[in-house]
Amino acid sequence: MGVPRRVGRLWAVLPRLALLLLLPVLVVGRAGAQGLPVAAPQAAGLPSAAPEAVGLSPERLERLTATFHEYVAKEELPGAVILVARHGNVAYLEAFGMLDRERALPMRTDAVFRIASQTKALVSVAVMMLQEEGKLLLSDPVGKYLPEFGSTTVAVPREGGYDVVPARRPITLRDLLTHTAGIGYGSGVARDRWEAAGIQGWYFAHRDEPVGATVARMAALPFDAHPGDAFVYGYGTDILGVVVEVVGGLPLDEFLRLRILEPLGMRDTHFYLPPEKRERLATVYGRTDPPGLRRGPEGGGMQGQGDYVEGPRRSFSGGAGFLSTAADYARFLQLLLNGGELDGVRILSHKSVELMTADHVGSRYSTPGAGFGLGFQVTKDLGARGHLGSVGEYGWGGAYHSTYWVDPWEQLVVVYFTQLIPATGVDHHGKLRALVYQALER
Repeated sequence: MGVPRRVGRLWAVLPRLALLLLLPVLVVGRAGAQGLPVAAPQAAGLPSAAPEAVGLSPERLERLTATFHEYVAKEELPGAVILVARHGNVAYLEAFGMLDRERALPMRTDAVFRIASQTKALVSVAVMMLQEEGKLLLSDPVGKYLPEFGSTTVAVPREGGYDVVPARRPITLRDLLTHTAGIGYGSGVARDRWEAAGIQGWYFAHRDEPVGATVARMAALPFDAHPGDAFVYGYGTDILGVVVEVVGGLPLDEFLRLRILEPLGMRDTHFYLPPEKRERLATVYGRTDPPGLRRGPEGGGMQGQGDYVEGPRRSFSGGAGFLSTAADYARFLQLLLNGGELDGVRILSHKSVELMTADHVGSRYSTPGAGFGLGFQVTKDLGARGHLGSVGEYGWGGAYHSTYWVDPWEQLVVVYFTQLIPATGVDHHGKLRALVYQALER
């Protein structure tokens, strides 16, 4: 149900005013030809359709709406945007709560969110693109492109401390993609050395140096496990971002912009927010005890507002650096659901997407019924997982409590963006999943 290629090309070149005038005609024409009732377009990123046109119950979706309004009323959630697309059409797009509680600014559907680890999927796609171009192989050692990773070390715990030993084998690009390189976020066995080096946690926006310089210093520090031995979630995708820079011949922000974001029409996805968009940036809040919300501090830090508007703007974190909107991110996910193509633009072959969404980790991944592919978690056994979904579904979340998933069996894309850290004691993700699936009619 993708937009025809000639319509996609027209879309790209029409002046904005003409585009706004033509948009209802384009949407009604493509869906009306199939006899489907059509809603007015809700998202700039994908065409929209009435829920019943794509097998979703409008009445049952009201349960989703009511539940998340209740979360806001109870101060369990500051604000959020939820997008549900099926068969390539946005059937549900709602904003809840406040963009900024203190300034009394309501949440808006085009709000910009810090998506943290949801950046990883885009950088993983960039690596797969370079393999398709014959510029690298996933089996290549990282040291082939970043010489400082030619030989690495591991911290092995012992009574009273730890020993530093040579890694048993080189780290490969596939190890980084699957988080089996043994590299955490600087809080493992040798946390004292990582702290002394000033490299801990996923937050990079405050760093006044290129990400390559930070990654180069990582190579000299002891890692948490031998390559291939364990699933250790950490800096793997940040290192891959530097590999993309070296192999792709461009800074990471430019490579992603030119090769993925612009071709897909993802105009609101950035490492650092353009000043003219700052009023759309959602405010970060944290859960308090007793239950309530507090505004995150201004400036840097993992639980603050961050340096995404004011700051050095030099460090492009491939693991956790992007800002985006629900509409933009849904376009990226629809590309994956379509097997690497969207609106006549092919980014990957369907075989690369197939490899990315297979389980590569096996028993090293501890979540029941799930595995891990090349950039995201994949569902293998519904009974073991214990919640609604489908075998073959894949997705991931971000530190600010955002999440997404793609369900190929149901042709479903779900994006949930909020800015809540810490988000202790909340059940938003589970309720979201249950309420989306209960709304499916066929």
